[in-house]
Amino acid sequence: MDSLDLIQIFREVARRGSFSATAAAQGVSPASVSKAIAQLETRFGLRLFHRTTRKVSLTDAGQLLFERSSALLELVDLAQGELHERATRPSGRLTVTVPYGLVHTDLPAMLGDFLLRYPEVDLDLYVTDRVVGLAEEGVDLAFRVGPIEDQNLIVRRLLPLDFVAVAAPAYWKAHGKPAHPRELCTHAQLAWSLHGQAPRWHFEVAGKPFELALQPRVNATLAAPLITLATQGLGVMWAPRRALAQWIDSGALECALEPFSPSNVWLYAAYMQRRHNSAALRVLLTHLDAFAEAFKCRDGQRPQDAPPSSGAAAPQS
Repeated sequence: MDSLDLIQIFREVARRGSFSATAAAQGVSPASVSKAIAQLETRFGLRLFHRTTRKVSLTDAGQLLFERSSALLELVDLAQGELHERATRPSGRLTVTVPYGLVHTDLPAMLGDFLLRYPEVDLDLYVTDRVVGLAEEGVDLAFRVGPIEDQNLIVRRLLPLDFVAVAAPAYWKAHGKPAHPRELCTHAQLAWSLHGQAPRWHFEVAGKPFELALQPRVNATLAAPLITLATQGLGVMWAPRRALAQWIDSGALECALEPFSPSNVWLYAAYMQRRHNSAALRVLLTHLDAFAEAFKCRDGQRPQDAPPSSGAAAPQS
């Protein structure tokens, strides 16, 4: 029995003036109440009660403990109430990572909608193309591209990412648009690769995966400089259409090989397997489900929860 339990029994005995009455109220035997008081007295090295055959009364030491423990138990009750409220009401700070290549998608707006809905939740948003260790770096949730192999993470598959090959109109005019992914071998490649992986582009040809090993003119770990180089006509880039939408819509970049876009590259949300997740994280996950459902209605896809994936359809972000 811990100290708080012993003190609560002690206070009940002091209020009732009887071991047997306390035992009846607690639904235990008088011997267990007597044992609890004996443990407390042994712990403090002082007698807490005067005992007679008719009455139990507090000693000076017992009176002091009764007075001081009142404030202690009030603080414990207050802390328990605050912790319960925190566990049930979305509040506090969440740490989230997003790949740089998805900064220009509707993902930030989705997070903004979430913060508007839950004003007591704050966000630390880290934009990085590095695979972050969630446990090691205190990250609550990571958005990642491609299959996730970490068995310690819970993974939710959110929405498909339509990867396309793009280049500036002037580049296509000078070099011609490829009719098949293999023809990209003759083009200047602007490759987005991560954590030392050999850059590879993935397509789908006749319903089967087609992987293109690259010898890029420029190899970068961030998407931003590659987008700039692509708009300058320096080569071909392969990235999610949603990440390039503003440049495609403005005409700064033109797509190629759209019929060969891979169907197995998805955006995932990953978080740690924990017994107790915060209320803020739980409502964010619910918000993500609604976000994915909206894309299902828009694109005719059906986002769904997915177990940790294996294989490499695209570099993880």
